[in-house]
Amino acid sequence: MDRILRRSLLGMLAGAAASVALVATVGHPLLSILLGVLVGAGYSASLKPTSGTYVDNLMAGGALGVPLWGLISVIAIPLFSSRMPEWEAEQIRVHFPALVGWVMYGAGLGLLTQTFSDIAARYLGVEIEPEVKTPRTMTRIVILGGGFAGMRTAECLEAELRANPEVSLTLVSETNALLFTPMLAEVAGSSLEPSHISTPLRSTLHRTEFVRGRATEIDLEKRRVTLANGPASGDGTAAQEIAYDHLVFALGAVSNYLGMANLEKYSFNFKSLLDAIRIRNHVIEMFERADRELDQAKRQALLTFVIAGGGFAGVELAGALNDYAHGILADYPKLRREEVSVVLVHSRDRILPELSESLGRYAQERMAVRGVVFRLNTRISDAGPGLVVLSDGEIRAETLVWTAGTAPNPLLKALGLDKDKRGALIVNDTLAVPGNAGLWALGDCAAVIDAKTKKPCPPTAQFALREAQTLAQNIHKQLQGGALQKFHFDSLGALCVVGHQTACAELTVPFARKHSVRFSGLLAWLMWRGIYLGKLPGLERKIRVLVDWSVELFFPRDIVQTIELK
Repeated sequence: MDRILRRSLLGMLAGAAASVALVATVGHPLLSILLGVLVGAGYSASLKPTSGTYVDNLMAGGALGVPLWGLISVIAIPLFSSRMPEWEAEQIRVHFPALVGWVMYGAGLGLLTQTFSDIAARYLGVEIEPEVKTPRTMTRIVILGGGFAGMRTAECLEAELRANPEVSLTLVSETNALLFTPMLAEVAGSSLEPSHISTPLRSTLHRTEFVRGRATEIDLEKRRVTLANGPASGDGTAAQEIAYDHLVFALGAVSNYLGMANLEKYSFNFKSLLDAIRIRNHVIEMFERADRELDQAKRQALLTFVIAGGGFAGVELAGALNDYAHGILADYPKLRREEVSVVLVHSRDRILPELSESLGRYAQERMAVRGVVFRLNTRISDAGPGLVVLSDGEIRAETLVWTAGTAPNPLLKALGLDKDKRGALIVNDTLAVPGNAGLWALGDCAAVIDAKTKKPCPPTAQFALREAQTLAQNIHKQLQGGALQKFHFDSLGALCVVGHQTACAELTVPFARKHSVRFSGLLAWLMWRGIYLGKLPGLERKIRVLVDWSVELFFPRDIVQTIELK
């Protein structure tokens, strides 16, 4: 019997039995049983059977019950009954019996699934794993970078080359996990746990060899990459060399401080998971210091948070920090709301230039109502301890976060390859580096021109994922001697969260790409969460994030400072 079919049947049986808890608490007997069966089938089909793991399945199933309650009992059932979802605390409490029922259902589902799986293994035999043959290495493909572009390239190459054992795949990354950057601001704002938006590369990629290291030198003639064995090169270990036949540059970008040394010294970066943790810890530290500061001017500086850059990253961070800062005021009764100030500095006349002007104005208005201060048509010219120098004045602030500029990875500077004025590698419309056989580039470190529109492609995750698909297909076609595909992709739109339960969305209309539909407010916020939750890799991570969001409905955000690595 097919493995997935076998798991699904066992899950349907377990879900039907566990749905007794739903019938008793949720009501709607037929609907409850149907939901129990469907969820059980999906839950069981997604898990590889492991003998005797009853406690693990009990905990995982119980945790799954919380987001299912929020999605079905709180949102879906009211909507199908022509009622709006109930968000107020008093209204949510009415759904508490259903929450208990969903948690009991999930726990029962986990236990029963494990029980039925063990019984099936005893009487029907264990699942037969497909035989994996050791490939005979002939062609070596090396991918530098473990972000969206790098990991997606590896995934697509695994799919393209699944029938070709004579090719080896290697992914090199400074970190061992893919960071889901669209949710990074929610980590800084204490809405999500840091590890819940990071997906281990080793468990995601099945055929690709993963190497954690940092590329320090590339010999284009000898076709070798030299690696430092860790994020820092001074760890005392010997350098490692990796030979390649095809080399894919997916190195991403770093912050560009425009040559201002003080700005780099006195500001926070906002690119990595550690950056978000540091910002959150720093905000809490500022509140702790302000709570015992008697001088009003110094207290005002401690509670002023300046964000440089009005693009997606800066706006989402400003909204998250503003919600967080005002939300934790209840824990600091000595501090007043008017003393807290989040200032967004942007060099243009409106924020979010990636969206239409109407949405940009809407985002600015909603954020201003919530207390965010905007300094538009203004640049940051210098920074110092407790001081941010602007082109039109100064701001006394102990916190400055830089999101206003990026540049391709510095490793590219040492390569004798053609680059654009930004320092990105120039590639042709097949994503190959011209004049260098076997070299490819995509994502933030590449200057990609759309083959149809002849316009530069924006350095966003949306485009990087599609570039990865085309690049993987072209490497496969080149190995087979076929014609390469030119890259073209029409943007699907853009979404941006600007504060609590408020977002902006601009989506292109299928088959009419020149037109778009715009959403804002609660609907756009629900769309943002739904779309990005679907894009978050891994079922486990999805469940963890859903639990975090559900907990946020009932409890205030945490003010515990986590351990910070120096």
